[in-house]
Amino acid sequence: MAVKGKSRGRRALKKESETKSEDDIKKSEILSEEEEVEATLPNPSEKTTFFGLVDSNELDYFKQAESTLNINAFESDEERIGFIRSVLEEAKGKELKLVTNQICSKLMERLILFASDKQLKSIFNSFLNHYVALAHHKYSSHVLETLFVRVAALLEKELVQNEQFNDGDEEEVDDDGEEIIQASMESLFIKMLNEFKPHIQTMIDHQYASHTLRLIILIISAKELPSSTISNSTLRSKKSKIARKMIEIKDNQDFNRSFQVPSSFKNEIKSICYEARKNQDTKKMRALAVHKIASPVLQLLIQVEGIVDKEREIWHLIFNKENSERDSSEEAFIEYLLSDPVGSHFLEAVIKNDGARLKYIERLYKLYMKDRILKLSNRSNTGAYIIQALLLKLKPVEIEHILDIVIPELSNLINTNLEFGSRIIDASKSRSGYRKEEIIEQLFLKFAPNYNFKDPQVNTTSEFLENTLQLTGSTLGNTKGDWPTAEERRRALFLQKLMEYDSRFIVCTWYNFFALPVEKLIQICFHGVFSHIIEKSLVVEQNESKPTSILRKRLLNLFQNQIVNLSCNSYGSHIVDTLWNFTIFLPMYKDRIATELLSESHKVKESTYGRLVWKNWSMELFIRKKYDWKALVKQQEQEFIGEEGQREKKPIELKMERLAQEKKSKEEYESKRRLYGDNDEDEHDSFQKRQKIRGRRR
Repeated sequence: MAVKGKSRGRRALKKESETKSEDDIKKSEILSEEEEVEATLPNPSEKTTFFGLVDSNELDYFKQAESTLNINAFESDEERIGFIRSVLEEAKGKELKLVTNQICSKLMERLILFASDKQLKSIFNSFLNHYVALAHHKYSSHVLETLFVRVAALLEKELVQNEQFNDGDEEEVDDDGEEIIQASMESLFIKMLNEFKPHIQTMIDHQYASHTLRLIILIISAKELPSSTISNSTLRSKKSKIARKMIEIKDNQDFNRSFQVPSSFKNEIKSICYEARKNQDTKKMRALAVHKIASPVLQLLIQVEGIVDKEREIWHLIFNKENSERDSSEEAFIEYLLSDPVGSHFLEAVIKNDGARLKYIERLYKLYMKDRILKLSNRSNTGAYIIQALLLKLKPVEIEHILDIVIPELSNLINTNLEFGSRIIDASKSRSGYRKEEIIEQLFLKFAPNYNFKDPQVNTTSEFLENTLQLTGSTLGNTKGDWPTAEERRRALFLQKLMEYDSRFIVCTWYNFFALPVEKLIQICFHGVFSHIIEKSLVVEQNESKPTSILRKRLLNLFQNQIVNLSCNSYGSHIVDTLWNFTIFLPMYKDRIATELLSESHKVKESTYGRLVWKNWSMELFIRKKYDWKALVKQQEQEFIGEEGQREKKPIELKMERLAQEKKSKEEYESKRRLYGDNDEDEHDSFQKRQKIRGRRR
């Protein structure tokens, strides 16, 4: 009896796959994509329209078109316009399946960014009755965001031009064969909003639709539309920003600005606010306030509801009425907001909100925060940000109360939160330098504990720069490319704020420069962020003392023989430009820098940045008309005196003035003697006595 051999697993699978028809494979692909679409919708159990797959031939064409638009391979704008028209013709009737495809959705975004007004309106109209599904989709939601920003610009354009449009959906064909949508952009936008209104509550906490909803709220309330490539903006998270940069789609001029909107949009704001709070209770709204996705949407709703709702119903669903006393439930909620990262962002945003009523903020502050200022300030990742927001919002009396509590502990409170120190400085400046000396003392105690105010030359080190900028372990001296980190940028801005606050920080920074090796100082000059520190420190004060003038000379000596290299660097060239003002009243140093530039003029002129330095230092005058160049230097000094007031005169200038005065007095005496004769000895003797007395006094 012959025994039948056992079929191997891989061979069996291979045979089975060969027998599977192409229709079955196509069907399985369609089903998998349908499942992806359904999973992104508000209620996955509901059967939704499947927009279809892009076949291989179409995919190759659209992929090539996206690549062409990406590299902008056109000789003229007319050529690009013709290319976009042909691609849109090919895409007509296929828009829905293109925007839900990973590759083709990028093409649609690029087409929208370059599309004309008529083409934009046509694309917008093709999505009607499908906006809800598109907003909940991973890829098409990004297309909608780009489309809505362009549409906002078109809304303003139609509003300004006050063109007459029909309200119907009739279409006519122009000479180019394009269909021109006759309905106004306002009516089309309202149709789209009506699609979204029944789904507002499901969009609030949806991963993709929430971003679309936030943008819609910004548009209809005429707020600024943030960039899609800036992290932690009103619209874009850090993760989303990184993904946005990876697809290499840049914003156009319609981003980072606000647009006028029709007056009818006020009713739309009211409708969206109503839909968001309909059938909601306090428990649900508070849960949304601390929800990672829903919280930013609620922040926007609270910000815009004051435009149409004086009662602030969304606010009062989350917080109690303004005349109510301390409530245990609300107290527990506020405590959670003060200690939770998402909750603290929510509370900070509603406090900073320009439309928030001050009495609402004051109530929360007095009931739940006033007695715990120091405790909250110690929560560097949560509560400290609330205190910073309160310093911007509260009345002057309450601001001073917070400062009185915080300033004595400031050196301990800014361990990891430099923004907290910046906010304290701003609050002090807003109150005309309130407790400024104590703030400076605390800041030096934190960043330069060994610095000696009376004699800075004693024990001078680079600890101040090290503690503020953390130079060790930074990207300083990176030969592979200068990539300043966000932390480096944050610390550099903080040090610049310190130097703006008080000149003692500038002097301390100078002494730290002296303590650094020259090579490291030049590395700082070439750094994309730290170079701003040096540029900011190169300031000249009016009526500066003699020791400060000597310090300026010492600092200028550090740049000797480095001027040419600095001039040919993108960051260092700004420092050399600043040295023109820094060398005021020091003509010898100004002449030395100009001579150094002249010694390697070919190298300087061959560099793009060097040519700018050459121009800003008026080197052509220095070479050909030295007298005119010196006149320019003198003019700079005169303008500085005129702008800043009379500076303190040097001893040699005082002596010259005294000699001139004595000469003038002597001439007056001679003229008087010639007039009255030589017999008036008494008057002559008295004049001599007066001159001797004046001389002794001087």
